[in-house]
Amino acid sequence: MSKYELRTKTYELSGVTYEQSLLASTSLTPTLLERIGGENGFHKLATLFYQRVFEDKENPWFLGIFATSTQSEAIDNQYRFLVQTFGGPELYKEKKGKYTRLVGRHANYKIGSAAAKRWTFHMELAIDEHTNLMGKENNEAREYLKQYFRYTAFYIVAASEYMRDDQLSGGTQLDSGRIW
Repeated sequence: MSKYELRTKTYELSGVTYEQSLLASTSLTPTLLERIGGENGFHKLATLFYQRVFEDKENPWFLGIFATSTQSEAIDNQYRFLVQTFGGPELYKEKKGKYTRLVGRHANYKIGSAAAKRWTFHMELAIDEHTNLMGKENNEAREYLKQYFRYTAFYIVAASEYMRDDQLSGGTQLDSGRIW
């Protein structure tokens, strides 16, 4: 599958174009990194998101996707990824290596459209709850960020259909000793 076919499939699933997904990182002045409050602001967003995810007792199948990480590990990984993605220091690279390999890191979790919808549901609520992103002056920033996450979540769904075993880099073992 070409990258253009993948982008088309992602658009069909998410309703967001590739170009729209880039707006959060390319079209805001001040930047999203500045608006959200720098690295601390992205840590807060990751915390708000994962608090929602780990409290989602009505959907145990969804929480099961995160069973190979503790809440604090999940927050740290997402925080590092977001800081790096939106123009901050390369924190994710420091921890995980040169490439983000977003699809490969998630491929072992069999993430389908229902999981992508649930993921974006929690993320959109976290965005709306983030105090640094509140207010009319941040309407555009919130919408662009939501578009980015909708596109990215469904990109993982679309791309995972085409992953080879040698491209996988996500966790494969559940840690039964963890307490959620």
